[in-house]
Amino acid sequence: MSLSDPIADMLTRIRNASRARHESVEFPGSRIKLAILDILKTEGFIDNFTLRKESNKSDIEVRLKYLGNKRPVISQLERVSVPGRRSYVQARDLLPVRNNMGIAIVSTSKGVMTGRKAKKMNLGGEVLCRVW
Repeated sequence: MSLSDPIADMLTRIRNASRARHESVEFPGSRIKLAILDILKTEGFIDNFTLRKESNKSDIEVRLKYLGNKRPVISQLERVSVPGRRSYVQARDLLPVRNNMGIAIVSTSKGVMTGRKAKKMNLGGEVLCRVW
């Protein structure tokens, strides 16, 4: 299967699994996906993730996080920059997501980080997605 946007595929799988109240979800691995998942774990949107390598193929398993009565912590995952329409912003144009209740994940020259951290470091970059 050939995917033109593997990050959007990952976000869609996480979104669908959390809405279906699944405990975990799996998808093919990559370094940028690991960086995004590390931010989601640090910010408290997912419980944990593990990378499994088999020969030359790697898979990531994400354990989803829920509030009481199985309400998903992630209420919305939104892909911003897509292969056909890239979205780049300067540091001064990085705005808070949902009154600082959510995060923007930005790919900068210093690596993948939250929008808040990029703004603090005065770095712009490509806005990959927004989570709240």
